[in-house]
Amino acid sequence: MRLFRLSSAKLLGGVVFLAACSVPLVANGPEVPQVDAQIGPCKADFIVKDGAGKPIYNAKISALIRYGFFSMRKTEVEVGTNSDGKARVVGLPESTKKPLEFVIKSGTVSHTVTDDPSATCSAAYDVTLSVH
Repeated sequence: MRLFRLSSAKLLGGVVFLAACSVPLVANGPEVPQVDAQIGPCKADFIVKDGAGKPIYNAKISALIRYGFFSMRKTEVEVGTNSDGKARVVGLPESTKKPLEFVIKSGTVSHTVTDDPSATCSAAYDVTLSVH
């Protein structure tokens, strides 16, 4: 009878230990890739899916950002999406002369998203790439 109690306690302790260890693994999904333009405090989040609504892995999101006096300075950024189809561009300027244009491309299909950081400093875009 004593042997049964001891093994039950060990089993219960093992289950509690494994449950505690697995919680952080489940809570963390794939890290969202991001690129920092290092120009300002704004950001744009993207979720890229195909025509069936499934996330697209490694869709490229790129932009040419013009800023400064007479928009003479420029920075190019590019980031690929993770397995959830997510990516982020941070460090965008608060204001630009013209809206920013992000080109999202996967294979031969592309889509352009226009963003005005002065209106939406923390923008979020759901983009569907599908062949027409």
